[in-house]
Amino acid sequence: MVGKRAEGPKGRERRKPPAPSASSTRIPGLAPRFAAWRVLHDVRHGVPFDVALRRALQDLEPADRHLAQELAAGVFKSRVQLDARLAPAIQRGLHSVRADTLDVLRLGAFQLGHLDRVPAHAAVQTTAAVARRLGGRRVAGFVNAVLRRVAEPSTAVDRGPSPEPGVPSPEALADRYSHPLWLTERWVRRFGPAEAERLLQWNNHRPELVLQPARWTLEQLEAALRDAGTETRRAPWDSGLVIARRSSPPTALAGYHEGGFIVQDPAQALVLRFFAPPDGAVVYDACAAPGGKAIGLARTARLVVAGDRSSTRARRLATNLQRASPGPAHAVVADVRAPPVGLCDIVALDVPCLGTGVLARNPDARWRVTPEALSSLAAQARELLTAAAEVVRVGGRLLFATCSLEPEENEDQVEAFLARDPRFRREPANSVDSTLLTPAGDFLILPQRHGLDGAFAARLRKVDE
Repeated sequence: MVGKRAEGPKGRERRKPPAPSASSTRIPGLAPRFAAWRVLHDVRHGVPFDVALRRALQDLEPADRHLAQELAAGVFKSRVQLDARLAPAIQRGLHSVRADTLDVLRLGAFQLGHLDRVPAHAAVQTTAAVARRLGGRRVAGFVNAVLRRVAEPSTAVDRGPSPEPGVPSPEALADRYSHPLWLTERWVRRFGPAEAERLLQWNNHRPELVLQPARWTLEQLEAALRDAGTETRRAPWDSGLVIARRSSPPTALAGYHEGGFIVQDPAQALVLRFFAPPDGAVVYDACAAPGGKAIGLARTARLVVAGDRSSTRARRLATNLQRASPGPAHAVVADVRAPPVGLCDIVALDVPCLGTGVLARNPDARWRVTPEALSSLAAQARELLTAAAEVVRVGGRLLFATCSLEPEENEDQVEAFLARDPRFRREPANSVDSTLLTPAGDFLILPQRHGLDGAFAARLRKVDE
């Protein structure tokens, strides 16, 4: 359960994760494993995955950063299989193990089952060293013993006879790809078993690092990276530059300090292309953090007011705008329901959503999404749409977007809004490939069909007061 603090048998509970000691970080291979555990711990205590990752990896060497990220993300993406491997090796069952120690065990089991390049003895020894740092000798001994049993072929999980060829059940898919059953069942009903399986596979792949031009053009960015020896390729539909080998953080790439680029997945760049804002518009980006859309909108806008109701996110938004905005853009702390602006030419509303289109980039999120959260977020989106509509001038556009795959947050939301507010109409777009448009004219990317993160968007024109 998120927020529960616990360790292994006989272990000591801690409210904060311990910092690695100088001696412990000198043990070969320990630093990235400890950092990966730190990510798991922080996420379990409510820290967003990307924030936890940034904190834990900031002092690591590039190779260790890569391993730590692979370990932390891998545990989230393989949790069902990892727990199935661990359970037979723990006499009293998984439920008897405290949460912090279970995270350590999952890290060890992931290395044993998924990282062929790591010898079994090294996986066990380094993981036990993490346990020693966290809980002392007794917890380390417990972790060592469990992982040695997991590593023995005789203790492999017996899943019974191989299933007969045919259509896999939602239960089998949820288990195979480590997803919540309710979400897997939902996607099987909507897409069918074969397509749902491709979506689950997509969520378990490692996302690529993609850069979008900000103050530079795509061609300028491409040339600068090439001159610096960074290999790239263009994303589908020329929607960004994919970094071929991730040996350095984005802050070390050519053009970062000049504001030449931002990190943004291709789907969001295509959303902006779908929006196709006119030159010289006054724009209110109502849920703007971390600022990718605001920066894109600022390329052609006369002014962008970028708001977020969280002061923490607004500070990050302001930093990103200061570094990379190609035009006038200002961050403000503001709630959509109390707009800080008057009538605008464009109001962009990227609402909080379940985020099922970006589970590959947020591997922890699959274990936090619930049917109840979906209902709550859909109700919130309805409220935010209604509020945002009031600051769109006649003839202006309301641009709606999510990173969700769920109809309740996407097309159903738009249809309900248009039914209750006759001042607005859908506005067709020809600025993106027709394969990315729904029959109604909305923008929709499905990962299993398009090979990009999921996204939805609609363009709504205000035609009457």
